Amino acid sequence: MANIHLIGGEKGGVGKSVVARLLAQYCIDHSIPFLGFDADRSHGALMRFYADYASPVLVDRYESLDAIVESATDNPERRILVDLAAQAEEPLTQWMEDSQLLEVAREIGLYIRYWHVMDTGRDSVELLRRLLDRYGQRLSYVIVLNQLRGDDFRLFRGSGLAERAQSLNAAIITLKQLSNATMLKIDENSSSFSTAAQGEGSGPRFGMLERQRFKTWLQSAYDAIKPLGV
Repeated sequence: MANIHLIGGEKGGVGKSVVARLLAQYCIDHSIPFLGFDADRSHGALMRFYADYASPVLVDRYESLDAIVESATDNPERRILVDLAAQAEEPLTQWMEDSQLLEVAREIGLYIRYWHVMDTGRDSVELLRRLLDRYGQRLSYVIVLNQLRGDDFRLFRGSGLAERAQSLNAAIITLKQLSNATMLKIDENSSSFSTAAQGEGSGPRFGMLERQRFKTWLQSAYDAIKPLGV
């Protein structure tokens, strides 16, 4: 099966691009061929940090979105990562509905997984509810509780959506906390996660223990991703 991973969450600032970067680095470190598509025209993380593997995509242009599917089916061994911008769901849904993509996906050998990245706010909970209402069993889900944006997910836990998502065979993973200062250094240096882990680059440098904490965080993220069979 060809694999397309849509990394979204609809809301800005929940950490979608961090998850896209993690998946890109996971593929590199595990020798999994991949191609990235970046839908964020102003803050495209894949284009910035993994430019050799990524190209832009316009979610309001059907021919641009069609290229994602064609890239997946032309080379099924290569994973496709799509870093969605905020408020991309409506044009993306319209394209999928008009193309009947989810209905024909199995027929054309295509597996589509949606990574819904969440912060601790009510908006993320309601956006997940809308996502599940809209797609139901037609889509595969990974729900990412992003502790980089807070660690109190009581609104999600009390919403009943965890149970509902699991009834749809969704996976729920946690992306652990990391110092804001550490992530800022990585971004200031325009570093891939691999470069940051090695302490390379021309920008602000990690101290020995800071680098060790980052490597521990990265391995924790990999441990959460590995059972999902990316």
